[in-house]
Parts: sequence; C-alpha cells; structure tokens
Amino acid sequence: MENKYIKEQKYLKAKKKVKEIKGFYIHLTLFLLNTPIIIAVNLLTSPQFQWFWFSVLGWGAAVGIHAFLAFNENLLGKDWEEKKIRELMNKNN
Repeated sequence: MENKYIKEQKYLKAKKKVKEIKGFYIHLTLFLLNTPIIIAVNLLTSPQFQWFWFSVLGWGAAVGIHAFLAFNENLLGKDWEEKKIRELMNKNN
C-alpha cells in the first residue's frame, strides 16, 4: 500500500514539474514572437527614442527567472517541498 502511495506522489511531482517546464516554453515562445513586433512598432512610430529596450530587457529578465525556477531542482534544497509538507502535517496533529 505504501509503495503505491510513493509511486503516486512521484508521479504527481513529475507531472507538476512537466507543467512548470511547459509553462516556461510557452513564455519563451511568446517572448521570441513578440520581441520583433515590439521593435518594429517602436522603430516605425518613434525611431528617435528606442523604448523597446525597456520591454525587451524586462521581459527577457522575466523569462530568465522563469527558466531558473522551472529547471532548478534544488532552489530551496532537495525535497524541500516534501519536508515542509511533512512538517506542517505534523504540526497540525
């Protein structure tokens, strides 16, 4: 019985990770598709002031942070989430 529970927990954790990575790839795709549009709009409407740098650098930083969070396994230590869940469950008992 316990073994089935552990397998289900591993499956749910892996499924969550895949969802996070998929979210990152969607974010990256939107960034790559919209950046040329933002640059074109800027250069066609007001070429004397290149404001596109603000949005491209800000959005690029957000994509970088998203990548770090999606692919970094040990952001808060290995199995931090599981330990915290167990701690909170024990605290409530």
